[in-house]
Amino acid sequence: MSIEEIITDLANSKNPLLNSQLAELSNLDSHDLEVFAQAWVTFTAKRRRQIIYRLVELTSDNVELNFDMIFKQCLKDRDADVRSEAIEGLWESEEAALIEPMINLLEQDTSEKVQSAAAVALGKFAMLAEYKKLRPHHTSRISEALLGVINDKNRPIEVRRRTLESAAPLNLPQVHEAIMDAYQSHNTKFRVSSIYAMGKTCDPSWLPVLLNELNNDNPEMRYEAVGACGELEEMEAVPHLVELVNDPDVDVRLATIQTLGKIGGTEAKQCLNQCLNNHNQAVSQAAEQALLEIEAVAGPFSFKV
Repeated sequence: MSIEEIITDLANSKNPLLNSQLAELSNLDSHDLEVFAQAWVTFTAKRRRQIIYRLVELTSDNVELNFDMIFKQCLKDRDADVRSEAIEGLWESEEAALIEPMINLLEQDTSEKVQSAAAVALGKFAMLAEYKKLRPHHTSRISEALLGVINDKNRPIEVRRRTLESAAPLNLPQVHEAIMDAYQSHNTKFRVSSIYAMGKTCDPSWLPVLLNELNNDNPEMRYEAVGACGELEEMEAVPHLVELVNDPDVDVRLATIQTLGKIGGTEAKQCLNQCLNNHNQAVSQAAEQALLEIEAVAGPFSFKV
């Protein structure tokens, strides 16, 4: 089918969305993209959402499909759901050319949902910046934008917390200060994000705080503290984590098992072996997977516990 025929079918909301047709939108050349863009603005908002959601699903299921040109086009869509989903669709892309559009969406978009999605997307570029994989002016631009939003108390808390999480990899004193400020705030969600951010810094100086939060009454705080310990991979955390394999919250239990597999060591392996006989199938399966991860890292000469 020609691009015109495909567009005609897609435009009709009564027609089912066929994966075979949508796949034809992969890697459009400049002419076909222009034809698509001109027709796209005539589609109903509901239809545009349906299509963009499906395109994101298809890229997740098939790495050979590439709808990046369409996703970039949709960053300017008049519907906020389409814009936020387009950001999701570009998650794998590391093109530096996306940095400025994402910053613009974070700073200027009218939708809190879109701002939050853009903040999350910029986290990938913050990581690239810290690994020296971006030019200095990109790094400066990212740092300035993220810190500006974090420190803007007029911003929605959801946007600020997602921005904090994304800024965490940047090794800057301002980021460290922002994380501590969030941790000391009275907003529970902001504090949860601060714990997540501590792990993303890969800075072991946060470990005492994280170990303390493993005993927090809030299961969400315990969950994020467990995950952050996994990011730091400090052996000192293992004895404290072992105590959480029987946590009343199943998500905390599963996160703990995964983290023990990530850190490894004799004590972690002993604990995971005991979890293999747990009556909860999810727990026993997670323990089995964690042990496999330890063995894979240790190599063929590792010993059995």
